[in-house]
Amino acid sequence: MEIDIPEVKAEVEAAFAEYERALVGNDVAVLERLFLDAPTTIRYGVTENLYGYGEIAAFRAGRPSAGLARTLEKTVITTYGTDMAVAATLFRRDAASGKVGRQMQTWVRTPDGWRVAAAHVSVIDDPG
Repeated sequence: MEIDIPEVKAEVEAAFAEYERALVGNDVAVLERLFLDAPTTIRYGVTENLYGYGEIAAFRAGRPSAGLARTLEKTVITTYGTDMAVAATLFRRDAASGKVGRQMQTWVRTPDGWRVAAAHVSVIDDPG
């Protein structure tokens, strides 16, 4: 298995960038499209544990749209072969001084493009 095949990594970087634009812009349709529509898809959030695409979609539909802007740091995207990748990033929000967010996503290639199959988001005190 090859790690970080350049053209595969570029595809996942583009999907990750699309996800980030949709997240801060609260584009629910794009966010829903970028998650794998399967009962096995999981998203652990800051305050919620979501099992299955349906729970994730319901969360997205009811999520407040204010205060979503953030700055990313130390984003690392690693691809494994041609069909799997992991994206990890830190994020900061102006409204959460002294805190740092952490986000990890497992991306899989599907016939319809790259999709998030698992995600974890948490916020901790900034270790400085």
